[in-house]
Amino acid sequence: MDSKTIIIGYGNIDRADDGVAFVVINELRRQLGQKMLEEDDTGLDELNDENDSIFLSQLVPEIMELLMGYNRIIFVDAHVGPDTNDLNCSPVLAQYTSSSFTHHMTPSALLAFLKTMYQCEPQAHLVSIRGYDFDFKRTFSPKVQALVQPAVNAILKLMNQSRV
Repeated sequence: MDSKTIIIGYGNIDRADDGVAFVVINELRRQLGQKMLEEDDTGLDELNDENDSIFLSQLVPEIMELLMGYNRIIFVDAHVGPDTNDLNCSPVLAQYTSSSFTHHMTPSALLAFLKTMYQCEPQAHLVSIRGYDFDFKRTFSPKVQALVQPAVNAILKLMNQSRV
């Protein structure tokens, strides 16, 4: 069975560490020999490879139909919280949870909608980088900058795993 993977980075490039997924996506593209994304480019117009990648400001239900063509989805985002590792890589299950923010959709909720509406259940993981600085600027904290390559390595490892 052919395995198609999409890597979905999301965040705000104008909010310091929150935009780290954009840099991770571009470093991954560089290492795979793919065209790097410009700041205003999502990558949605260039899909049709064994390993595709996009960057969005947030997860939206409008991408569900697109996701039906993939066996594996890898989400990339920044996270906060003192009780979490600097770099997390964990499976994501289809599970709807309500959000206190109406504009915020989690990977689990997106997968739950995908399962309910399209009977599609791709394997999914979240690679999450702990953010320290969310001010309005386009530079990363040193700790986050040091996590870009380990995050790319985690994604590459997931991409190379055979579907279970």
